[in-house]
Amino acid sequence: MSPYRLFLTGEPSCGKTTVLTRLCERLGVKGITFGGVVSREIRRGGVRLGFSLEDLLTHECGILAHVNQKDGPRIGRYHVNLTDLERIGAVAIRKAARCADLIIIDEIGPMELHSTPFVLAVRTALASPRDFVGTIHKRASESLVTEIKANPTYEIIEVNQDNRDLLPATISHKISGKI
Repeated sequence: MSPYRLFLTGEPSCGKTTVLTRLCERLGVKGITFGGVVSREIRRGGVRLGFSLEDLLTHECGILAHVNQKDGPRIGRYHVNLTDLERIGAVAIRKAARCADLIIIDEIGPMELHSTPFVLAVRTALASPRDFVGTIHKRASESLVTEIKANPTYEIIEVNQDNRDLLPATISHKISGKI
């Protein structure tokens, strides 16, 4: 049986990360191990200042991008923190590809794709026998995202207000039925 490959996409703030977080809660209760990386907004006073990232196995956290980051590639008003992206994000993905039941990557988008080690870690994860759930930026056109979107064996679901509350249970059922 080939590994499950699912990608969530959708407009910014549609709930992709929330779906992944709720999926992890469900899988943890079922004893399914998962690893990889998740990104979350950093907000202060209702204003988004940047994005954090967390290794799902070790819970080590870092900064993916921030308005106060002084160096790194610029995406909009943020500078990408390549050091944390590679030290935490890429390492977490490679570790999950070796030892978890499920690899989770949030997000494969313009910020993350500035890092060659991150891209190589994603490619390693996709080549592994582990099941995989990730999020992809809806409008990203970098080669890795284009390849993912063009692969007919990968399932891509657009997250929206109508399905975001149902998706964690649906995806959990599919994964737990395989593992």
